[in-house]
Amino acid sequence: MKFGRPDIEYLRWKWKPDGCDLPLFRPDLFLELVRGKSLAFVGDSVARNHMQSLLCLLSKVARPEETAEPSGKQIWFRYKEYDFTICLFWAPYLVKTGSLDTSTGRPFDLYLDEVDETWSSQVAQFNFVVISAGHWFFRPTYFHFNRTRTGCVYCPEPYEDIEHLLPSFIYRHAFHTAFNAINSAPGYNGVTFVRTLSPSHFEGGTFDNHGNCLRMSPVKRDEAELEEREAEFHKIQLEELEIARKAGGVNGGRFELFDATLSLLLRPDGHPSKYGSPPGVKLVMRYDCVHWCLPGPIDAWNDFLQELLRREIQDK
Repeated sequence: MKFGRPDIEYLRWKWKPDGCDLPLFRPDLFLELVRGKSLAFVGDSVARNHMQSLLCLLSKVARPEETAEPSGKQIWFRYKEYDFTICLFWAPYLVKTGSLDTSTGRPFDLYLDEVDETWSSQVAQFNFVVISAGHWFFRPTYFHFNRTRTGCVYCPEPYEDIEHLLPSFIYRHAFHTAFNAINSAPGYNGVTFVRTLSPSHFEGGTFDNHGNCLRMSPVKRDEAELEEREAEFHKIQLEELEIARKAGGVNGGRFELFDATLSLLLRPDGHPSKYGSPPGVKLVMRYDCVHWCLPGPIDAWNDFLQELLRREIQDK
């Protein structure tokens, strides 16, 4: 609205699951549920989008103190009156990376057998972790094992000079390494919610080639289908989640599914498109069909989160 979006119908739709009732988010109830606890979001800008939705919903009741680390990889929010802490760990690949400077145009270096220690070294202090990753894995990437470059995804070198593999290869290895790190983290006995892929809705082109999202209403269930690459990512998340569950954590930490994909697959109307920033700002994506308007459809994820936490805290 601030930057000129003319319609408001995207604010009026709410997610309704089949066969059960999902209570709407109540900031007073949520803060009582999490009193004395801590929550971490680990992932990329969609993880930040999710956290921002939560902060906005909670602002009806309380506002936190904010502290950001100089590196920008950690942002902390403390609700002192509830002894409740939220932290966002910026880790778009979950594992160790080289420079993520998008201005260079070169592929990123990704170390698939080494976890990102920024978040993994601190995970034990949290009661709950929401971990996610997705769209960064479609970028040009060199991948490494044992500190040796072994292949690439969408890199410029010819096939005879380096092994080229699909994004699904690095996606699976990144989640496998991240989940192993959580299971082996000393002292971690919390619950890790694996939030599944957030779908994008580019139509008429890709994110870097005139793709846009102009719809102003949700689509029906039989009209929506994940694109092949995103469907493969979703499948990998479910498979790696089951592997991690069977492996078990050394201190009793557990993994639970937070399947958020379908809820927003039906909402191509909920992206900022060209209304995500002031006119004239130079952007990586001319039209943003990856992130979600606030307020907007992504707020439903916090309905889910409230219910998942209630089951963990009240039903145990």
